[in-house]
Amino acid sequence: MNQYINKIGNIAKVMTVAGAMMVSASCTDDLNQTPHIGVTSDVVYSSVDGYRSALAKIYGTYTLVGQDKGGGADISSNSGYDLLRCLFHLQEGPTDECAYRWMSGDNLYAMAYMQWDATDPNISDVYYRLYYSIAVANEFLRHTDDSSISGFSSEQQAEIKRFAAEARFVRILDYWFVLDLFGKGPYVDTNTPTTAYTPEVYDSKTLFEYIENELKAIEPLLDETSEYGRANRACVWALASRLYLNGEVYTGKSYADECIAYSQKIISPGNYSLEPDFKKLFNAENDKRTNEIIYGIYADGENAMTWGSGTNLVHGSCGSDNSQDPTKYGIKSGWGNYRVRGEYAALFGDVASSTDSRCLLWTDGQTQYFDTSLDDGACGYHSEKWTNLTDNGEMSGDPAVDGADTDFPMFRLAEVYLNAAEAVLRGGSGMTRSEALDLVNDIRKRAYGDDSGNITDAQFNLDFILDERGREMLYENIRRTDLIRHDKFTTDRYIWQWKGGVVGGRAVDSRYNRYPIPASDIAANPNLSNPEY
Repeated sequence: MNQYINKIGNIAKVMTVAGAMMVSASCTDDLNQTPHIGVTSDVVYSSVDGYRSALAKIYGTYTLVGQDKGGGADISSNSGYDLLRCLFHLQEGPTDECAYRWMSGDNLYAMAYMQWDATDPNISDVYYRLYYSIAVANEFLRHTDDSSISGFSSEQQAEIKRFAAEARFVRILDYWFVLDLFGKGPYVDTNTPTTAYTPEVYDSKTLFEYIENELKAIEPLLDETSEYGRANRACVWALASRLYLNGEVYTGKSYADECIAYSQKIISPGNYSLEPDFKKLFNAENDKRTNEIIYGIYADGENAMTWGSGTNLVHGSCGSDNSQDPTKYGIKSGWGNYRVRGEYAALFGDVASSTDSRCLLWTDGQTQYFDTSLDDGACGYHSEKWTNLTDNGEMSGDPAVDGADTDFPMFRLAEVYLNAAEAVLRGGSGMTRSEALDLVNDIRKRAYGDDSGNITDAQFNLDFILDERGREMLYENIRRTDLIRHDKFTTDRYIWQWKGGVVGGRAVDSRYNRYPIPASDIAANPNLSNPEY
């Protein structure tokens, strides 16, 4: 654990007024956007350390609900969960990857069955947490212009400017999630008034162009390398690779060439490499996997306790009422709320005989499919991908706390490989088909330990890539996005159990490819609407 994670873990001591800004024009009766404020901006922005602490607050918006360890929420919400867990509900919950046993407790029936509307509290949770993160970044950036930092030395000014570029990256990532989940949203930046103002709304194409331009603008401002958990140029390239891969969904125009170009910025120099041991990418010491993890979001089960982030994935994947031993995963107890749906397990063929090291599924006493109901505890296999174990196989952290120190890899090299390979299949230039196939087989060599899992050119197609992304990227908050890009999320081109709320599955209305803007924000901002809902 370095000084940066200590900054995030002890964020309560350095809270800024960053969150006090109203996010967009949201209905504050439903979600109070004003956090607990510990010190004033004059104090925070009087030193480089103060800026560094405020920057940690921005990074922490993805894993923390507030300033206090395990609580003190910045905004009230349906669940009180951090942004990463809220994103999980929307990106994984409706897909073939996840069956959520606690549907009644967290009000996730509509999410699991693709039957939500504009009043769904889980959608509101994500929407307001994203705009809260944007607000925190905007307030920080207001204190980084030339006049605000004129009293610092030239070296200190340069450091603060780098901090500003990092804050802009987090804000871009926020806006990418707004684009991908909602297809539109209010636009607010440092010039937006904090009161008595109704933000304009950016549609999908405009949001895409804004994100694209911002990524290009901050690329030269960020360092080529950085401390783990902080944004650098490779983070920009990885987000650009993901943005362009989905560009046709957002704009109607293919950006396969651009996806390949930005993927090559990461691949070609050879500064990153696949981690030989797949499981170590998802254990409590995965912060050491800087060879593959391009941008990891810190988790600290002791100093920054949360019911989301790595704690959610490790505990949630471990059963609470079966023979599964939680100590095997470095925790004292399992929650049992997450299981994979049967169709996901089928991606590995016969699970019992699979030699794919990514087939990390606990099956004892469980049926593969959900023939009774999605919240039947006897149905569905448990993922063993995420653990709170050290590299030596020991429990990480304080056993009395029972949190998890497992970071969330927002971007890693394997995804970039798969992005580039898919872009080639979609007609992109800048990489040959043979080179793209080699990237896929490199991932599969890691999975199988040799070339026994390699595929041929005849097998190399878009359907295979989608399945391979499932095998490689379970619970990494990307499955919904992938299914939409392949036109398999709402359509009858791919059916899984309980899709659409029936046991055999069915196609649903295409409007569910996008989430609705929460009704509370529609009421507060006349520029917003949900014509599909």
